[in-house]
Amino acid sequence: MMEMVTRAYKIAEMELRKDSTEDGSENNVLTGYVAEFEKFSHELNDFFSGKFKEKIRKGAFENSIRSKVIKALWNHDDNKVLGSTKSKTLNLWEDERGLKFELILPNSSWGKDALESVRRGDVDGMSFGFIPTVTEWDDVNPNETIRTLVEVDLIEVSPVAFPAYPQTSVSARNLKSLEEDYKKHKEKSFQIEKMSLEKRKLNLLKEEC
Repeated sequence: MMEMVTRAYKIAEMELRKDSTEDGSENNVLTGYVAEFEKFSHELNDFFSGKFKEKIRKGAFENSIRSKVIKALWNHDDNKVLGSTKSKTLNLWEDERGLKFELILPNSSWGKDALESVRRGDVDGMSFGFIPTVTEWDDVNPNETIRTLVEVDLIEVSPVAFPAYPQTSVSARNLKSLEEDYKKHKEKSFQIEKMSLEKRKLNLLKEEC
């Protein structure tokens, strides 16, 4: 079973604004990007020789956005909920650049902490927790292995103080899942090569006849 993993970005364009409500009060709204498409990570530690890089394909988040409830948390703490797609205090959508978000911050202690930390510039990153569901590996070049996240099961998004993406390591608890994912890729590649070889053999036999 795949473990949830996190990736984080430093978002230069994170923005705070105030929106008026029907009752005359104001909401503090945080907007920006959670993730960007086709943006390579730094090299990640892995389980085979060399290292690998990772990127996200456009459309990777669409199924999650359409079909499930996603939470916004303060620094990945599920006891400190900042918003939810169910209550529409969190809105998520994909554009050409990446996964964009709009978050109405709550009037809670951690909501106020988030507001002040972002306003001061102490928090300038967004992170997302997810389970990879469809991936592609490109290991033709042994010096530059690339994993593409084609589709992910998005669990949560979080403003974070230490945007770690591009990351430099894979946590131990995620290593087994990563190994299984790469193993599936190698098995699939082997079957494709085997079928191609069989097809070439058949073509040669036909030519000899």
